[in-house]
Amino acid sequence: MRRRPLLFAGLATLVTVVLWAAAPIAQQPSPIFTQGGSLPVLDSYLEALRQQAGIPGMAATVLKDGEIVWEKGYGFANTLSRERVTPDTPFMVGDMSGTLAAVLLLQCVEQRHMGLDEPLSRYGLSAPEPTATLRGLLTHASNDFAERPFSYSPERYAHLTAVMESCAPQPYRKSVSHRVLNRLAMRDSVPGTDLVDQTLALPEGLYDPDELARYRSVLQKIAVPYKVTGRNKADRMELPIATMSATAGLVSTVRDLAKLDRALDDRILLLDETLAAAWSPTFDRSGHATPMGLGWFVQYHRNERVVWHFGQIPNAYSSLILKLPAKGITFILLANSDGLSNPFQLQAGDVTRSLFATVFLKLTT
Repeated sequence: MRRRPLLFAGLATLVTVVLWAAAPIAQQPSPIFTQGGSLPVLDSYLEALRQQAGIPGMAATVLKDGEIVWEKGYGFANTLSRERVTPDTPFMVGDMSGTLAAVLLLQCVEQRHMGLDEPLSRYGLSAPEPTATLRGLLTHASNDFAERPFSYSPERYAHLTAVMESCAPQPYRKSVSHRVLNRLAMRDSVPGTDLVDQTLALPEGLYDPDELARYRSVLQKIAVPYKVTGRNKADRMELPIATMSATAGLVSTVRDLAKLDRALDDRILLLDETLAAAWSPTFDRSGHATPMGLGWFVQYHRNERVVWHFGQIPNAYSSLILKLPAKGITFILLANSDGLSNPFQLQAGDVTRSLFATVFLKLTT
């Protein structure tokens, strides 16, 4: 992948600064969660990283034991109107949408409507191939397992849309709305940007008029997407409208994603044993750990388990969620450029490539 030379050079320089400046912080005995719930050190680093990456607007939040202890908006949702980002600013989250698919399908497994290791052909599905399994798609197991046991592929993961519609015979986005968004009062989240189109043909009774009106109101407030061509140069992008699928289409805010995170940690959406399996690394046939659990990336940093996911819409949006389950800490970032993901090649399965993640991990592990 070809990188933007100026951005790469600037970020490489900032790595040195971050490593030098964060070293004494790690030696301090006091926690970074200061009185009043503010994290001033993280705050200053995030703003420096945002500016270095040229990200026009970004929202962030940190949760501890299910409660938001800090949140902030940085920069602009719209650089022309100078509308600033807030924790309630909606963004497209890209392939981080896949975490919702994992929740819904693992609920189906808990309810014994399907099995993790049964071939999809049992449910009348032939794509991506009849022998594919739910476990294989959730863990991004490669189709050519002998050559590459793991291959991050949103294209293959997208087939889980049809798998969910087999479990719950209704449009996938209805399951997202009913089982997650409405249940958790995620009122600033929308299952697909195509709902902004008032001429869109939807199945009768899919959404009542008030719900559609709320979705369209949220979409009118979405952060404008930008292609960053330099630290001080960002061009507005026009994206085609997108439906909700297992791998894309979700619009949300950091506050709404905090509600989802809290529900997971409180075992409202999934059983404890299901989450334990989802947030544990899977193993290939040789017994080597892969970077994925069931729908989530999983790795260890300083002997601490890190559960995470990212999203990327090229030249438009990016997202990152990072969890430290043993500490009860979650970090969520949303941006209106691809600067949270694209420079760091997170699809390889190593979140420590991200400067944003590295700063947070240095402050918390």
